[in-house]
Amino acid sequence: MRLIVISGLSGAGKSIALQTLEDLGYYCVDNLPLELLPAFMDITLKWDAPQDRKVAVGVDARGAPQDLTLFPQAMDALKRKGLDLQVLYLRASDEKLIQRYSETRRRHPLSQNDLPLVDAIESERRLLDPIADVADLTIDTSTTNIHQLRRQVRNLLHDKDADEHGLSVLFTSFAFKNGVPSDADFVFDARCLPNPHWIPGLRSSTGRDEDVVAYLEGHADVHAMLADIREYLQRWIPRFERGTRSYLTVAVGCTGGHHRSVYLVESLARGFADAGVRVSVRHRELS
Repeated sequence: MRLIVISGLSGAGKSIALQTLEDLGYYCVDNLPLELLPAFMDITLKWDAPQDRKVAVGVDARGAPQDLTLFPQAMDALKRKGLDLQVLYLRASDEKLIQRYSETRRRHPLSQNDLPLVDAIESERRLLDPIADVADLTIDTSTTNIHQLRRQVRNLLHDKDADEHGLSVLFTSFAFKNGVPSDADFVFDARCLPNPHWIPGLRSSTGRDEDVVAYLEGHADVHAMLADIREYLQRWIPRFERGTRSYLTVAVGCTGGHHRSVYLVESLARGFADAGVRVSVRHRELS
């Protein structure tokens, strides 16, 4: 079983790291007291196919801070159970943490009894020293934004999983007369292409039918638009994936949403699926 323990200073990005791992298929639990971690892992080891399980746990000073001195021994005990264990520690400068708290209404978890923020940060840093000392990986988030942190976590902890659970692209056809899909990230207009609607015998068919496909593929403009859209998406989809996007919607529209847009969506989806992209298809007007 794969176990990632996430810890670090409040405001350094622990929640973002856990959310990123959850997107990669990890079962995530935040703010688990250290003394409960062994029992929790004993339970998860009884799940079906535990060797395929991936678990991420957040451990920090919000629980029982007096127990954190035992963190190294707790990690050694978990490793003896045969767990594939890594500890990720997130830190940031005092100046950056103060800035982040000043931009939100949240209180630092240790700022009880009117303890000044700077003193709360210093107290937490001391409490977490036993974790920081044994961490396998450390990320300083002082100069990183949310997207950069997500990318670092994906690359450091499980780049293989990032590939398996990466960007999903939905190709959807639609009719402009019924409005552009509200979830569209890219919109392409195929209304300038020859319209099979006006060809006797093709009106009742769709862009998935062989007769319509043959008709459209007999026009150079159709090939040119398909090639241009494909080249554009091949350039920009990887940029969105590196920006840690999970979903992307590509919408192609025509007048009725039955012929030209359907053909282009089917062709695009087939090409990108063959290239290893996780794709799905929706034909709004056909449904």
